[in-house]
Amino acid sequence: MAEVAPKTNLLGMSREGLERYFSSLGEKPFRARQLLQWIYQRGVTDFALMTDLSQKLRERLVEAAEIRPPEILSEQKSADGTIKWLLSLPGGNAVETVFIPEPDRATLCISSQVGCMLNCTFCSTAMQGFSRNLSAAEIIGQVWLADRRTGDRRISNVVLMGMGEPLLNLDQVGPALELLREDLAYGLAARRVTVSTAGVVPGIDALHEFPPIALAVSLHAPNDALRSRLVPLNRKYPIAELMAACKRYLKGCNSKQSITFEYTMIDGVNDSPEAARQLRRLLSDLPAKVNLIPFNPYPGTPFHCSSNENMLKFQEILRAGGLIATVRRTRGDDIDAACGQLVGKVLSTSQRRMLVQQQLARQALA
Repeated sequence: MAEVAPKTNLLGMSREGLERYFSSLGEKPFRARQLLQWIYQRGVTDFALMTDLSQKLRERLVEAAEIRPPEILSEQKSADGTIKWLLSLPGGNAVETVFIPEPDRATLCISSQVGCMLNCTFCSTAMQGFSRNLSAAEIIGQVWLADRRTGDRRISNVVLMGMGEPLLNLDQVGPALELLREDLAYGLAARRVTVSTAGVVPGIDALHEFPPIALAVSLHAPNDALRSRLVPLNRKYPIAELMAACKRYLKGCNSKQSITFEYTMIDGVNDSPEAARQLRRLLSDLPAKVNLIPFNPYPGTPFHCSSNENMLKFQEILRAGGLIATVRRTRGDDIDAACGQLVGKVLSTSQRRMLVQQQLARQALA
């Protein structure tokens, strides 16, 4: 019996990618524009309902293609209005996506990998290990699902600050960024799409190949000795190289662009007045904003959050040096949806191998 070819998932394809796809079918490139609007602006996944496509094309798409987002396994709602979804992925993995409504905006925090390989010592996601990169369909599919579930609250901001390091998956993150900026899809302004990185220097340099977005750098320490303890990636790309990459990034942006530096406040580790003064000196020649993030605990962590007094003192020292510094208000911590708490379900290599063997055994018996 001949194998049936898998259908092509059109979710996550950029306009250029869809144009190539339709050209391969002998169709005109403008079909890509139509499909983008059906998928992202109208939320339609059934080709039969796409009435401005010819009947013949719709039938062909039904046979050869699909629009398949991840599936929602569970939904949790926080007392503060934050919503967290656990999304099922092929192969048994799962990732988490968080919706954060506020009076002036509605932010969606999305994941780019199943787990994370960077081993930051204060992050529960890192404790899960790493399984694989998400596809562009799985990345933008988080936005598509949330857009359907949030009712009248339209998503105004998307941040790639969930599970994983986005700049280690740029091949798939790139098309998702294009769709977030694409007028025929989500049409978000550059300042409303943020990519957060722990400091992958080649990835920061490569961002110039994609539509303009906002950049956030997870810094968490003002010197190499401490940062290498908290963020092991610093051993490969120390602070001097990271700051140089940030300056190169800003050269390619408009004059009003700044970089947000994220700094998790950990009691007795990185929250001293001297650390604040070092950070102030480090960022003195950059258009920078500092986002001070209260550490969010998770089971087994040895760390504790800085006191409010220490966070405010730290903020005051930064501001005295002319830096913009804010203390982030913790959201969704009662459902483990706050920064650094996302875990999902990350299968180990042996678990993935066992699942594949089980699937092959089932196929042999079928």
